[in-house]
Amino acid sequence: MSSLKTEAPQRTALYSVHERLGARFFDFAGWEMPIEYSGILDEHRAVREAAGLFDVSHMGIIRVAGPQAEELVQRAVTNDVSALPPGRALYSPVCRPDGGTLDDVIIYRMTPSRFLLVVNASNRRKDFNWFGRMSDGFPETRVDLVSGRAILALQGPRAEDVLEAASGASLGGLPFFSVIEGFQVVGVPCIVARAGYTGEDGFEIICEDRAVIKLWETILNAGRTFGIAPCGLGARDTLRLEAALPLYGHELSEEINPYEAGLGRFVKLEKGDFIGREALQAVKERGGPDRVRVGLMAEGRVIPRQGYEVFLGDDGVGVVTSGGFSPFLNKGIALALVSRSVSSLGQRLNLNVRGRAVECEVVKLPFYRSPHKGA
Repeated sequence: MSSLKTEAPQRTALYSVHERLGARFFDFAGWEMPIEYSGILDEHRAVREAAGLFDVSHMGIIRVAGPQAEELVQRAVTNDVSALPPGRALYSPVCRPDGGTLDDVIIYRMTPSRFLLVVNASNRRKDFNWFGRMSDGFPETRVDLVSGRAILALQGPRAEDVLEAASGASLGGLPFFSVIEGFQVVGVPCIVARAGYTGEDGFEIICEDRAVIKLWETILNAGRTFGIAPCGLGARDTLRLEAALPLYGHELSEEINPYEAGLGRFVKLEKGDFIGREALQAVKERGGPDRVRVGLMAEGRVIPRQGYEVFLGDDGVGVVTSGGFSPFLNKGIALALVSRSVSSLGQRLNLNVRGRAVECEVVKLPFYRSPHKGA
């Protein structure tokens, strides 16, 4: 009789620190990650009001470097990297030839011929293989899956104050979606980008694994007077949901194209050929997709969840892709993929909540927009 072997979950270099802080862990894309420390609502509020520090080292980093690096990335993504100068970043879907979304990535142009792509944890190997196969057509360009690196996300209206206190350097002149290489925090060399996934101002910080505990502790200590909190991925999800930011496997997948996900502004058909262009051009020429992403607000105290069906009368018109409780609105909110014919603001629909019909309304996105600079 044979037994099935299961792979042990991967752990980031901060795992022991999370244990000491009393984190509750869960499995995310094969990684044992903290979901919360003091509680998801407390951590959510800390980011909205002050600052929160997240370990997001499970995310993947792909380096594309060489004389044809721009050509390779330009062909692989829907957005236009040709006008992206060194030291700046942009967001882009990555599509299959049929327009379905392989992943959504942040692209950092470090030099004219070197890019770093931050990719979703669940897709890191798939993306590396995809870009690696593409590199066969660009023989002078190398694609690597970067290892031995940790990523921290420092988010919130006091994030700039915290990082300036930790580093002793001024960051006020760094625009959103900019990146600095060689930034020093207590002797730890870092790549620092003004970016994030919470709807707030903030920074994503990349350093070597061996230095990340020192970096984490320095930032937390520097942030105590500003109200910083260590935060888990539970708060990261509620924050990104309020900000209506897509999550791969929910609002995006290989069966959902960028137009359906509400990401048409990141599809640059005019830039020339790229993978998926023909299929996406066809969607646009027929007047747009048949289904679209919308925001829903539920009546009463119901909390929508992924997978809940959406109805108009007796007709199924869509499905919830992400749902949860909004601390900002004190209501249940959801992102859903619904028929375009029922996507107008103010449209009243029903959610099937365990066999019970619950009213909801199509509302404007995002649910929350930060009043703070840079977000």
